[in-house]
Amino acid sequence: MYTKDGESYFIVDAHIALWDARPENQRNIHGKQFIDCFYDYHRNLSPESEVWSYEDYLYQGGERLMKDLFTDGYVDHAIFQPAYLSEFYKTGFGQSEEAHALTQANPGKLTYNHNFDPRNGEQGLEQLHADAERFGLKGVKLYTAEWHGESRGWKLDDPWAYRYFEACRTLGITNIHVHKGPTIRPLDRDAFDVADIDHVASDFTDLNFIVEHVGLPRLEDFCWIATQEPNVYGGLAVAMPFIHTRPKYFAQIMGELMYWIGEDRIMFSSDYAIWTPKWLVEKFVDFQIPDELGEYAPLTTDQKKKVLGLNAAKLYDLEVPAELRLPDADETATGPRQPEAADLGAEMASV
Repeated sequence: MYTKDGESYFIVDAHIALWDARPENQRNIHGKQFIDCFYDYHRNLSPESEVWSYEDYLYQGGERLMKDLFTDGYVDHAIFQPAYLSEFYKTGFGQSEEAHALTQANPGKLTYNHNFDPRNGEQGLEQLHADAERFGLKGVKLYTAEWHGESRGWKLDDPWAYRYFEACRTLGITNIHVHKGPTIRPLDRDAFDVADIDHVASDFTDLNFIVEHVGLPRLEDFCWIATQEPNVYGGLAVAMPFIHTRPKYFAQIMGELMYWIGEDRIMFSSDYAIWTPKWLVEKFVDFQIPDELGEYAPLTTDQKKKVLGLNAAKLYDLEVPAELRLPDADETATGPRQPEAADLGAEMASV
C-alpha cells in the first residue's frame, strides 16, 4: 500500500518476471542480444539512482524480487507474466519453476500466469490442460514474435490459436495477456502488430485481452481497436518509465488512453525487473497532465487508484481491503464491460 497526502492506494503490479539471462543459460548469441536490449531500456529510461549493474540485471532471484516489490516498492499484489524464449535460453528466459514456487510460498502476494504457443499443436494443448491444473491458471502471457524452429512469429487469429483460446474458455483462463509493444532484439517488429487483437476480441467476447505495452509504438491503432472492443485492456508496462524521461509523451499516452478506453481498462505495470515499482508508483501518484496539453482532462485521484491496482484486482478477483476501495464501487466485480459501454458513436456525439 502506498499513502500520500492522506490518500492510500492498493497497488497491483500486473506485469513482472523472474528471469535468468546469465551466460550459462544463454543458448546462443540471441540470448545475449535479448537481455542486452532489455538492459538498454532499463538504463536509458530509469533515474540514475535506479540503474542496476549489468551483472545484477542478468538474474535477480526471488529474494530480491520480494524486497523490490513488497518491502520497498509498495506493491500489494503482483502477477507473473513469463516469456519462455526456448530458442534463446536453455531453461527458458522466465523461470517458471522458481516463479511458481515463490507464488506458492506467497499466495496472497503473487499470482503466476504461464504461457503457451499454438505452434506446439496437439501436444501443446495437452500441456495447457496440465499447466492449468497444476498452476491454477487465471491468465496466460503470449509472445507472438517468439521464434519456433523456422517460424519467427504467429498471429492470434491463426486456426491453431483459436483452439487454444477455446481451451482457455473451458479451463477458466479468462485473462489473455499479449505482448504488443516495442520489439526486442532479435525479434521481428511486425510480429508484435496489434491488428490481430481486433479479430480475437470480437470472436471471444468472454475472454479479456490485455494488450501489454498498450501497443507502443502503435498506440493509435490500439486505441481505435480497444474503444470498439470492451474486452480489450491496456497494460502500462514500458509506457510507465517515460513518466521520468519524457513526461509530456507519457501525458499524451495517458490522455489518449483515458479519452478512448477510459479509466476502468488501464493497468499499472512496472515490467520488473526492467524497472522497479517504487519510483514509478511515487511519480504516477504525483503526476498531472500539463496545462499545455489542455485537450486532455486532468487525472483524478480515483482514476489513479483504479489504474494502480483496482482495475487489475477486478480481473483477478483479488480481495481489496474495504478502506482501499472506492466509495459506491464493487471492486470484486469481474469480466469485461458491456458492449454498449464502448459505443464510439455515442461517445463522439457527446463531444
